[in-house]
Amino acid sequence: MSAKRMLLIETAFALFYCKGVHAVGINEVLAESGVAKKTLYHHFDSKDALIAAVVDYRDQRFLSWLESRFEAVQPGIAKIDALFDALDDWFNDRVTDLMPFHGCFFINVSGEFGEPDHPIHQQCARHKQRVAALIESQLLLQMSSPEECREICQTLCLLKEGAITQAHVQGDRDAALKAKKAALRLMER
Repeated sequence: MSAKRMLLIETAFALFYCKGVHAVGINEVLAESGVAKKTLYHHFDSKDALIAAVVDYRDQRFLSWLESRFEAVQPGIAKIDALFDALDDWFNDRVTDLMPFHGCFFINVSGEFGEPDHPIHQQCARHKQRVAALIESQLLLQMSSPEECREICQTLCLLKEGAITQAHVQGDRDAALKAKKAALRLMER
């Protein structure tokens, strides 16, 4: 990937994440990045193409970060701790790789592209599926059956999404720790 393309993606991500996709125009991305319009259109044929690249960029960074948090702990209940401790760090701006917390980029963007068949909305949905698959893969070793694992994973994903929303919408920066308590109670059963 060229340096200019990456600069455009990183700049657009920072603006979209803080302000919203529809609130940011191409000219603002150009002014902030210092890249010429011709260069932007050399790399992206439309704003939607830039948005799609930004969604892919955040997807890769987020999954890489979360996977590294899982890899840092032993199998078992520590994986659940790792998930919610990672979220707590993110909500409280202790993760430099993810920028200061402004909610879930994928929830925010999918809300701006509300039609379920819109390609950008579908990209956001695929991100959520990939996160769930990552969580499920981390839990599979400690569950007695794939069905039990899938059920626990779905519940953990609901707790995760609820914590993200609670942290962003209500400003409850302890939401991940509250969700972790609920998840650990669930695992005790």
